[in-house]
Amino acid sequence: MTKPTSQLSSQPTWPRGDALGEIGAEQFLAEYWQKKPLLIRQAFPDFQCPVSGDDLAGMACDEEIESRLVIGRDKEWHLQQGPFDEEDFAALPPSHWTLLVQAVDHWVPEVHDLLQHFRFIPDWRRDDIMISYAAPGGGVGPHYDNYDVFLIQGHGQRRWQTGQLCDSNSPLMDNDQLCLLETFEGDEDWTLNPGDMLYLPPRVAHLGEAVTEHCITLSVGFRAPSEQDILMDFSQLAAQELSEHQRYSDPDLELQPHPAQITDAAIDRIQAILEKYAGNRELIAQWLGETMTRSKYPEFEEDMEPAANEALPLDTRLAWRKQDKSDQVQLFMNGQCYVLPATQKALIEKLCNNRTLSQTEWQALGIQ
Repeated sequence: MTKPTSQLSSQPTWPRGDALGEIGAEQFLAEYWQKKPLLIRQAFPDFQCPVSGDDLAGMACDEEIESRLVIGRDKEWHLQQGPFDEEDFAALPPSHWTLLVQAVDHWVPEVHDLLQHFRFIPDWRRDDIMISYAAPGGGVGPHYDNYDVFLIQGHGQRRWQTGQLCDSNSPLMDNDQLCLLETFEGDEDWTLNPGDMLYLPPRVAHLGEAVTEHCITLSVGFRAPSEQDILMDFSQLAAQELSEHQRYSDPDLELQPHPAQITDAAIDRIQAILEKYAGNRELIAQWLGETMTRSKYPEFEEDMEPAANEALPLDTRLAWRKQDKSDQVQLFMNGQCYVLPATQKALIEKLCNNRTLSQTEWQALGIQ
């Protein structure tokens, strides 16, 4: 299945924040982002959902598109992984089920366009837009996420309850398919209508339940690598250019009274090796740009010759930075780093801002 392309307005308008209502982007970042939930009524007035239940069901039958079905209530929950077929949907009960389709913004230009409203958050922090379709009573159970999410009600009504702040020690249900909270302590309760939006910071317990038929909710999620992933992934990048000849050494070794003792001097030598790479800002920047622009589904990434395409596929991820103490600019595209002269900075900004260049501009940029 070929991914469509998309270009944004030639006149960039971020930081948008227009969906935040009277709050505004600066106040939202200062008072709510990663701090506390926020409900915005009619964030998208007269909202027309860009996909239907039939659209989502069709996407869930495609092996290139990640999808799930969650069926259940109370303490009984079951998960099925896609792709699905017509028989799977025909066998569903009349209530208490939800279809989840990941990365719909990779396939539907009108869904991708919604991301423009969230460009007060850096593009490289964005993950994807997941869309759920639920029968009455449908949900995925009480849970928490380790990332920020904006929940836009697309069609029908959904009841949302938010609760306690959770962590890795929060008790979970005995369910080997889903990570669901054993105890949910609800403190806020809202019913969302089409165009309403609820922001949830990481680790806030929440429970959503479809109130009406044909309930569609769009979830705009953001990437947040774990510290474990950061350390493991960065060390792998740092080690790529090292040879077997670069080893621990101790030419200043002194006689020690206890042969089995690990001395402070030995620890200092190891610490110095680690700090040499952990303190390398250029290496950190390279890791950050490459990691945060990696495709969500690299196995389905299409070969692209930029000079031959004016607009980029919807799943293309972009970021850029100017190198420290250098006349060069780094362009990051789907996990690849292109080092270009600073004279190309205007073209790079235009590409990242609008996701399109003319064929002449692609050729002038000179990346293959």
